[in-house]
Amino acid sequence: MTGNAMLQAFVQRFVRVGDLTLIDPKGRKSRFGDGSGPPVTVRLNGAMTPLKLALNPELTLGECYMRGELEMLDGTVYDLMDMVGRNFDHDPVRRHRQSLPRRALFWLARHIGQINNRIQAKRNVAAHYDLSNDLYRTFLDPDMQYSCAYFARPDMTLDEAQIAKKAHIAAKLLLEPHHRVLDIGCGWGGLGLTLAGYVPEGGVTGVTLSEEQLALAQERSAARMASGGQGADFRLQDYRDVGGPFDRIVSVGMFEHVGQPNYQEYFDQLARLLTDDGVAVIHAIGRKDEPGITNPFIAKYIFPGGYIPALSEVLPYIERAGLWVTDVEILRLHYAETLKAWRARFETARDQLKAMHDERFCRMFEYYLAISEVAFRYGGHMVFQLQLTKRVDAVPITRDYIYEGERQIIEQPKMRVVA
Repeated sequence: MTGNAMLQAFVQRFVRVGDLTLIDPKGRKSRFGDGSGPPVTVRLNGAMTPLKLALNPELTLGECYMRGELEMLDGTVYDLMDMVGRNFDHDPVRRHRQSLPRRALFWLARHIGQINNRIQAKRNVAAHYDLSNDLYRTFLDPDMQYSCAYFARPDMTLDEAQIAKKAHIAAKLLLEPHHRVLDIGCGWGGLGLTLAGYVPEGGVTGVTLSEEQLALAQERSAARMASGGQGADFRLQDYRDVGGPFDRIVSVGMFEHVGQPNYQEYFDQLARLLTDDGVAVIHAIGRKDEPGITNPFIAKYIFPGGYIPALSEVLPYIERAGLWVTDVEILRLHYAETLKAWRARFETARDQLKAMHDERFCRMFEYYLAISEVAFRYGGHMVFQLQLTKRVDAVPITRDYIYEGERQIIEQPKMRVVA
C-alpha cells in the first residue's frame, strides 16, 4: 500500500464530522467528513509527506506544517485542528484501551521523558522560556502572565481575566502582612510582585530556572522599589534547593515541568517548607482522563520534559506527604479562551515575530497554540487548583471566603500595578 493510500484510509476512518478536502502531491483531490462546519482545504507538498503523516500523525502533522509540506488553502491551521478535535469522540483508538505490551512501552517512554533532574530541568526550561522576552511580550498581557486566565465573566478581556486569576489565587492564599511567601516557578515576576503588595512585613521569594525570566523579574522588582513600591526577592534556583519556612507557597504553571518520577519529592518539599498553619496553592494543567503521555510534537519542540497529569496520579503523593487537600477547583474552558486570545495577538504580531525569528518558527508556534486550545476544548485538558495545608483548620470550612476575598482584592489598585 502506498503512503497516499495509507493516509487516505486513515483520514477516511478518522474524519467523520467536518468538511476536509485533501490535495495530494500529484494534485488529486479527496473530500472527507459530513460537510459540516467551515471548509478546510489542505495541500500536501513533497512525495513522502503522505507516508510521514500516515505513520505518525501526532508528530508529523505539526512538522509538515512547520516545513511547508502541509499548506492551508482554505481555513487556518486552527480550523484544521478544530476539525480534528471535533472528531475525537469518533476515534476508535481513543475509545479502547491499549494492549498490555503497548501500555508497557507507553509507561517506559513516559518515565524516561520525565526524569527532570536538576541539570535536565534547567535545560528543559531554557528550551522554551529563554527564547526571548520580546517574543512573549507580543501576545501576553502587560503583566506577562503565561498561564490560564480566570474569566469570571464571559465578556472579560484577556488583561482583565489575568488580573482576576491573580485575585482568585490571592484569595485562596488568605494573605496577611507578616506572611513569608514562596512563588515556585515565578516566571517574569508578575504574580510575585502583585502578592508582595499584600505582605510588606514578610515578603515574597520567587524562584525560576529561566535566566531570561529572572533578569526581567529582577528588573521589574528594582523598578517597583525605586518608585516606592514593594519588591520581591527573585532567584535562579531549583525548588528542591529552597530553604524555608514559608507561611504561603504558590506555584502557577510550573507543576507541569516537575515530571511524574519527581512528584513525591515535590510534595515532600512543600510539606517541609510550609509552616504548621501555612497554605499552598498549586495551579496546573491536568487531564480528565486516566494518566497519559505528552503529545510528541509538544515534547519535541515546545516543552521537553513536560507532562500533563491526571488528578488520580497526583493525589496519592500529596497523601503520602501528609498534607490536607482543603480545596480542589477545576477550571475547564478558561484556558481555551486564554489560548484563543493569545492566538489572536500572535497573529496580529506575526510580521514582527517573523522578523525576530523566521517563518518556520512562526508556524511552529501557531501550531502549538492551535493544538493546545483544541486540547482544552475537545481533548479533556483542564486546569486544577489545589489548596494544601498541614492543619485541618488552617482555612475556613466553607468556600465563601474565596469569592468574598477576591471581590475585595480585585478592586485594590495594587492588583493592577505592572512594573
